[in-house]
Parts: sequence; C-alpha cells; structure tokens
Amino acid sequence: MALINTIREKSGWAVGAIIIGLLLFMLGGDFLYGRNSLFGGNDRVVGEVAGEKVEYEDFNAALEQAKQGFIAQQGRQPDENAMGYLRDQAWNQILYRIAFQKEFDKLGLKVSDEELTDMVQGENPHPSIRQAFTDPQTGQFDRMKVIEYLRNLDKMPPQNQDAFRSFEANLSPERLAIKYNNLIKQSTYVTSAEAKRFDEAQNTKASLRYLLVPYFTVSDSSVKVTDEQIQAYIDKNKGRYKVEDGRDIEYVTIPVSASVEDSAAVRKNIDELATQFTTAPNDSLFVKLNSDQPFNGAYLSPADMPEKLRNQLPLQVGKVYGPFAENGTYSLFKVMNQKAGAQAAARASHILIKPEGTTPEADAAAKAKATDILNKIKGGADFAAMARQYGTDGTTATGGDLGWFQEGRMVPEFEKAVFGATSTGLLPAPVKTSFGYHIIKITAPKTTQTYQVAAVQKSIQPTDATRDAAYQKAQQLKGEAADIKSFRDAVAKDKSVQKVEAKGIGRGDQSVNNLQGARQLVRWAYGVNPEGGAETKIGDVSEVFEIGDQYVIAVLTGERNKGTADVASVKPEVSALVRNDLKAEQIIKKLNASKGTLEQIAQAYGSNAQVKTADNVTLGTGLLPGLGNEPLAVGKAFGLKPGQKSAPFQGEQGVLIVEPVSVQKPTTNTDVKAVRQQLTAQRTARADGLIYEAVKAHANVKDNRTKFF
Repeated sequence: MALINTIREKSGWAVGAIIIGLLLFMLGGDFLYGRNSLFGGNDRVVGEVAGEKVEYEDFNAALEQAKQGFIAQQGRQPDENAMGYLRDQAWNQILYRIAFQKEFDKLGLKVSDEELTDMVQGENPHPSIRQAFTDPQTGQFDRMKVIEYLRNLDKMPPQNQDAFRSFEANLSPERLAIKYNNLIKQSTYVTSAEAKRFDEAQNTKASLRYLLVPYFTVSDSSVKVTDEQIQAYIDKNKGRYKVEDGRDIEYVTIPVSASVEDSAAVRKNIDELATQFTTAPNDSLFVKLNSDQPFNGAYLSPADMPEKLRNQLPLQVGKVYGPFAENGTYSLFKVMNQKAGAQAAARASHILIKPEGTTPEADAAAKAKATDILNKIKGGADFAAMARQYGTDGTTATGGDLGWFQEGRMVPEFEKAVFGATSTGLLPAPVKTSFGYHIIKITAPKTTQTYQVAAVQKSIQPTDATRDAAYQKAQQLKGEAADIKSFRDAVAKDKSVQKVEAKGIGRGDQSVNNLQGARQLVRWAYGVNPEGGAETKIGDVSEVFEIGDQYVIAVLTGERNKGTADVASVKPEVSALVRNDLKAEQIIKKLNASKGTLEQIAQAYGSNAQVKTADNVTLGTGLLPGLGNEPLAVGKAFGLKPGQKSAPFQGEQGVLIVEPVSVQKPTTNTDVKAVRQQLTAQRTARADGLIYEAVKAHANVKDNRTKFF
C-alpha cells in the first residue's frame, strides 16, 4: 500500500503529469461548490466540448476518481472547498481528454503496447516509477523490483490494484500529450534576423528630447463623450473587451448575532460553572464536559497567557479566575499546577530612537536625543506619553508597551538589559542595539514561573429565538420586494440594513464580495432555481438565503453574456480613453499651428507644454525614463535621425513630439546563436499554456455545471 501511495504522490495522482503542466492553466479558473442537485427534467448534460456532450454520469465518474485520489493523498474526506476544486479538476480533465483526443486523432498519434511496457518496466521508465523504485541510500533504480511488484499485484488489496490500474491507464494519455506538445514545440524557430533585431532592440541606447502636453491639462468638462463614441471604440478594439458571463446584483444582509438576552444566558451558565469548577475533583474531565474548546494541559509562561489572566499574576494553584468576556466568549481559568519553566519571560516598554543615517554624527545625535528623553522621564514626564511623541517603531500607539516576551525573541543587547534587571522601573541609561537607542522601562521583571491552566470557554451564540427573529425580518423584507424599485424602497425604509452592490459575478464564483460560501446566491443569479419555477430574470428578487451567520436577500439588476463587453459595463474605463482621444485631437491641432524648435512650439502652445530630455532609452523596453510606458514615442524616436522632429502624436500620458539627440549602438559583436537559443527557450516555455488555450478556444466549450453544482 505504501508503494502505491508513493506512486500516487510522486505522480500527482498521475493526472498532474498527464497534461505536462497544462493543468496549471486548466485549474486556474472558477471553483464550483455546493450540493449536487439535478434540474431540468431529463436534461443531464453537464456541458459540451468540441461538439461532444458531457453527460452527468460521465462527469460524476471523473469526479469520483478525483475524490478517491484526494482521499488517498490527504487521508480525509474532502470538505466543500476541496469538492469545488475537485469538480473543477474533473471538468478540466474531461475537457482535455475530449478536445485533445480529437487533435491526436487528426495527426494519427498513437501509443503502442511496447511503449507502455517500456514506461512501466522497460529501459525508460516513467519518472514516477523510477522514483518509487529507486533505493534512497544508493540512488540506484532497481528494475527487478518493479517486475516483482507487478508479479505480486494480483495478491495485493483491491485498493492497491485499483490505484495502479488508474496510474497505468493514464500513461497512454500522458505519452500522447508529450508527443503532441513536442511536435508543436519543435516547430518553434527563431531566425538569425529576429535574433539580431532583438539584440539590437535590447542593447541600442538613445538620448532624446521630447515635448509633452499631458491630457490632464485639458479639462474633462470641456470634452463630451457619447455612448456612440464609446461603442465605436469598443467595436474598434474588440480583442481588448472580451468578457465572460457576468451578473450584477444588489443585496442586503441581516446578521444573526447574539442578543443581550443570549449573552446574559451564557453569563448565567458560566457563573454556575465557576462555582462548580472550584470544587471539581477532575479538572480535565470538567473541561471536557463543559467547555466549547478541548482541554490543553500545557504549562504556560506569562508570555503565552490570555491578557486578562496575565493581569492576575501571580496566580494561585486551585483558584478559579474569571469569568472574563472577550471576542464573544466567556472564559474561566483554573490553575492546576505551577513549576519553573526552561525559559524566563519578562515584560517591558521602550522608546526607540533611530539614527537618521549611518554616520558617527547621526549615531551621536540619536544617543543624545535618547538621553535627553530619558532625563525628562526621570524628572517626572509620563513614559507612555513620551513614547507616543518620540517613538519610531510600531509600539508608539501602545505607549511603548512590548507586552510579555520570552528569552530568544529580542535582539541580544535588548534581552541582556531586560533579563538582567531584577526589579521594575526605568533602566538608568539608553541601550544601543542594531535598531538604535532604546529607553527601557521594566514593567514586570523576569520570571521562569509557568502555570498549568484548565480553561472552560463558552462562546456567546445566538439562540434559536434570535435566529428566528432575524429570519422573520428577512422574510418581511422579501415580502415587500417584488422588483428592483420595491426592493430599493424597502431597503431605504429600513435603516438597520444597508444595500450592497456586486457587479460582474462569474458563473463559477464561490464568493460575492465578502460573502464567503455564497454559491447558492451565484447559482440563483444565473437562473438556477433550487425550488423550481421560472429562471431568474433582471428585476427578480431572490429567496432568503442563509449564508454563514446571516440571511441574504438579493435582486438581479443586470446580466452580461460571454462575448464583447457592452457600453454600460465598461463605460467609466472606456469613457476616459475616448476622452483622451478627443483631447489628443484638440492638442495636436493646436501644436500643428506652430513651427520651429521644441522650445518655440512649447512657448507658442502655452505653459502646459513641457520640453524634457530622456537618456539611455532602450527600444526593447518601450519606456521613457521619468515618464513611464510610451512605446510609440520610443519607436518613433528610433525611426528618426538625430535632430529630426516627429509630428505631434497621441501617447499614453499625453500628446508628444520626439526628437532624437544621439543613438549608441552596441560596440561588441552579437552572439547570434546564443540569442536565438534564448528566444527559442522563452517561446518554448510558453508553449504548453498557449497550446491548451488554443485547443480549448477551438473546442467551443459550453459549461453548464452551474445547473448541477
């Protein structure tokens, strides 16, 4: 069994190796969660790949295989988060199998029985086989152990046999993938001319002057952008505005939080337990029977204790401390035992004065400042107030308090000073460390005392009555909302709730804004109605969803289908771009009216035109030092002769005119062969992902998993 598990782990459950890195791209999409439900009568089609329908039964079989692999690797059943990952994995495996098999068939790619045998027990074993049967001591692969293992496979437990058969079944797809990818990768070719151009673009430097009129110098209010212009821009740049399915909703949440009565009930219970805890004969059993958290018998130093218990130091054995309320929990602590620990702990506050440089003068100034502050504190100034005023680290907000800490957690010089002190109070002189000068106040001297503490903790949870009240409030709001307008009116009328907007929710999203585990809400937005009936339309109001510790009601306000973005969904972004286009037209027209040097043109334009110099400009980067990304400006500069000006043109930050001053070409000869190898390696490294995306796009994938999960 151990050997099979080793093969599984080393092979990534065989699936990871099958697609040779492509799963990195395939698994990066949406994670789907939720219970398995079937809708639409006899419609059991999960999706379609390359014209081939994916039936629910086939998908479920792939999912079950992925699930069993997870259990074998992790030693536990997958939770909801893991199931979402596994559903995505199963879908992508099916997508890969169908779409790529069609490509394999077109090319006539096959894997022979001889190849498969060689991958398991031949001279060229699969990497997972090689690793599983390599002696860790000698590093030598033992092929005879593989043969022996296979000979005894039928005598092993069924799960071992199933695991190996699954691994073996995936060898053929893996080999096909290697062949297919290698065929395409081997077609990667870089010419000598390309290599020379690339090298020249990376190593040729230019100095240039440019005139810039930034877009922001033209008022936005002076340029009107119409929806027609936005649509024209989108049509012209469709490739930049490809979108997946998206849904817009507005929603409110009604939290299910414990009431004052709920808190009082828990407090009454914890008070009763406090009395019983004092006389309990077996503290660990008492904790086990009465606490929301398990018993922990570890000895605690003051540095590891809850703050409210630490404030009771020194503690008495047998005494019960509390109840204390913190973060929605009531706590009781009973001291079971005490002993000296291995490490000392102490508590201190400090004021750190950092030198304003690395020179001896800066160090002396920091020391003098620290000494002056120390003398003020000795004279009666409040330490915490001085820490807030002069401290230079993260403790200023707490008046310099570092809390309790054990030896080994601070820099040596600081620790030596703190743990060398035998009483509370201010240390007589600043302490120098690598951080600067510290003014130190000991608030609790070192101690090695540790305590064994039994803790009874009761979280303040809402009762059923509280939960019912929140649900009734949600239902009342739901009853008042029939469409977008009435939903908004109902929310506006109830000042205790706040409307939240979520735009562009993806089909496979698991969360909505900060609502985690909101899969049911996402499925509703995409028209999957768990209670049957008509599909969700714009203006529909949802049922009351229970998501975490809150009830949620939503209204669908918009939908976006896969394809090109519409005006409404990208209006703010595209409006700015169109506005820049219109501004550029105005600026270029005004610049064209002037002639002469850059300075003369700038003077004629006005104070908003700037003339600047850029040195060491590289064609391959497309950057203008001091300005940023301006690829068109860089390209134009390298296309002109020194001293020759370009016409005004539209850039990224504004309208520019460029004038190269000088161009310095590389002085050493290019190693064309090395550059070709570099470029080829770069392109080959991207091939796996590009191949997958190309095949997937060609497969015309239709993903209907939302109907089921």
